Amino acid sequence: MTTVLLMGPPGAGKGTHAGHLAGHLGVPVISTGDLFRSNVARGTELGRTAQRYLDAGEYVPDEVTNDMVRDRLAQDDARSGWVLDGYPRTLEQAAVLDEILRGQGRALDAALVLLVDSEVLVDRLLRRAEIEHRSDDTEEVIRRRFEVYHTQTAPLLNLYAGRGIHYEVDASADIDTVRGRVWQVAVELKPAA
Repeated sequence: MTTVLLMGPPGAGKGTHAGHLAGHLGVPVISTGDLFRSNVARGTELGRTAQRYLDAGEYVPDEVTNDMVRDRLAQDDARSGWVLDGYPRTLEQAAVLDEILRGQGRALDAALVLLVDSEVLVDRLLRRAEIEHRSDDTEEVIRRRFEVYHTQTAPLLNLYAGRGIHYEVDASADIDTVRGRVWQVAVELKPAA
């Protein structure tokens, strides 16, 4: 069983690398962003609530996100572990994740952090917005998301470093190079067969 958080600021490549990491570890990717977008596309109440916050560059309220993650981590395909992308984003969410894991008799194995310079990320996200026609990726919203990340999410790095499960990966290079760096961390995490 392997449980990994994939962390980093918006645009650092979490979505790009989550699938490869999960494939190597033999576990599913659980992405709050994908769960939110799915609900938005289906027009659910959660989706409408999430859309208001996403459009403003804010995080979706903890109570909505926590319940969604709790339900998802209880599904059968997550029993062997998972790569969690986009959660937790605050110390309060981290406490809820700890509670969920304790209830399942698990512990978190790693917090893998993708590091990239903010200006590089702004360029990446503006290009992505153009290609994917994403309403949540204007320059103003992107810069606001960075502020929120540094205020609310960055403190988690110290939390997980204090637990000895914090791994940093320079994600400023091309995709294949970063994938290789992520792979090296995954090799350390994968349990022996």
